[in-house]
Amino acid sequence: MKILVINPGSTSTKMAVYEDEKPILLRNITHTPEELAPFDAITEQQDFRRQLVLDELAAADIPLEFDAVIGRGGLVKPIAGGVYEINQQMIDDTLHGCVMHNHACNLGCLIAHEIAASIPGCRSFIADPGVVDELSPLARISGSPLMPRICIWHALNQRAIARRYARGIGKEYEDLNLIICHLGGGISVAAHEHGRAIDANNALDGEGPFSPERAGSLPAADLIRLCFSGKYSEKQLLKRIAGKAGLNAHLGTNNMREIQQRIKDGDEHAKLIVEAMLYHVAKNIAAEAAVLCGKIDAILLTGGMAHSDYIVSELRRRIGFLAPVYTFPGEDEMEALALNALAVLQGRRESKIYS
Repeated sequence: MKILVINPGSTSTKMAVYEDEKPILLRNITHTPEELAPFDAITEQQDFRRQLVLDELAAADIPLEFDAVIGRGGLVKPIAGGVYEINQQMIDDTLHGCVMHNHACNLGCLIAHEIAASIPGCRSFIADPGVVDELSPLARISGSPLMPRICIWHALNQRAIARRYARGIGKEYEDLNLIICHLGGGISVAAHEHGRAIDANNALDGEGPFSPERAGSLPAADLIRLCFSGKYSEKQLLKRIAGKAGLNAHLGTNNMREIQQRIKDGDEHAKLIVEAMLYHVAKNIAAEAAVLCGKIDAILLTGGMAHSDYIVSELRRRIGFLAPVYTFPGEDEMEALALNALAVLQGRRESKIYS
């Protein structure tokens, strides 16, 4: 089976070609601010990014002959986890406002469907988008009926890591209770109970630990006062939640390598802020232990920051008493997308219908 994988991000479009489980092409197409400046809305970038993908395929002498094209899922309506065949309802929701955020990942289904439609017999999919919602009824209730809890999290990578860990110990993901923490520009922590993420934070909108780019949970009354202070516009304050927040706000950068070098060079303020971030990450992981009533098979750390021995060792010091801690540095999204599509093509998993 030949599969094209497309993963749009804010400043890049990752693409890959797989023959069954084997990658035969991997590309990370970067986009400069100048290239993206002419586009007012994310969805206006569709033709631009699609053409770049086609150009890379042509340059590699790979013909447009695929069994499936799978894109990174967008931030549409909350849905259960799994693989979804792209349909007109999903496209309409993405194009006409039924999206929770104007994020580049929303381009995944649009580009995948457009390319697949030009290839006879080719199917188009998304898998485990960031809006996967399998929260328990208790997890949905907040202190205000006006604002029920939702989750926006790293569902694709967390599930891929969970399945990889399960395979490695000769078990199925559905057999295990896991706490998984994705440590990236945003940080998501989820409790996985027998194949369902029954609790997870909204890692984009202001919930959970702060991260290199996001504010995490904030004092609600102070935030309301700031909204009415007249000092900031709505757009500016939203940036203070996601973008110019977290380490970026405290230290002027979201680059962990740079920050760790500053700590090595004796920057005590940088050390304090990073240790505070890890303190809150550990606290949120421990909270998910209560969700699982202490019945935890393992804690898995993934994402870019899991490459750092300093970060992993500090978290392990705080949470190691809960369960064994294992690290899966980086993210596994391209392979995860390809394997999800392959499982459907080979009949080992059924695709779901978005509605």
